[in-house]
Amino acid sequence: MKIAFGCDHRGYALKGALVAYAREQGHEPLDFGTDSAESCDYVDHGRAAAEAVARGEADIGVLICGSGIGMSIVGNKIPGIRAGLALDEAAAEMTRAHNDANVLALSADRTDEAGARAIFDAFVATPFEGGRHARRVGKIVKIEEEYCK
Repeated sequence: MKIAFGCDHRGYALKGALVAYAREQGHEPLDFGTDSAESCDYVDHGRAAAEAVARGEADIGVLICGSGIGMSIVGNKIPGIRAGLALDEAAAEMTRAHNDANVLALSADRTDEAGARAIFDAFVATPFEGGRHARRVGKIVKIEEEYCK
C-alpha cells in the first residue's frame, strides 16, 4: 500500500518513526515533509500529502501535528478526502469502518510511538463496512460536490 505522510515540526519525530514502521510492514511510504524539527506551517505538508491521496498517487494518508486537529481540518478541505483524527485504536477503526476515511490524523502531543503504531495498524487493517454507512458517506460526498462546483 502507498501511504502519503505529512507533518509539521511537532509531528516530525513521530512521522519518522511511522514512516520506518510502514516500510517494515511492507508499505511504500511517500514522505511530504517536513524534514526537520524547525518550526513550519502544518498546512503546507498536510495539503501536499492529502492531495497525493486525492490524486490517487497514494492509497491512504497519515497527517501528524501537535494536536492532530489542524491536520484533520486541512485534509478535509481537499475534495475527495475524508480525514479522521484518532487518539486510540477504536477511533481509527470507526473512522474507517463507518466513514470510509482515507486519511488518518494523529496527535504527536497525545500519542507515543507504540500508540501511534497501534492506531496506524487499526486504520490500515479496517475495511469500510458499507451498508447503512455507504448511504451516509454518500451524503457527505454530495455536500462536497455541492460546495466544490
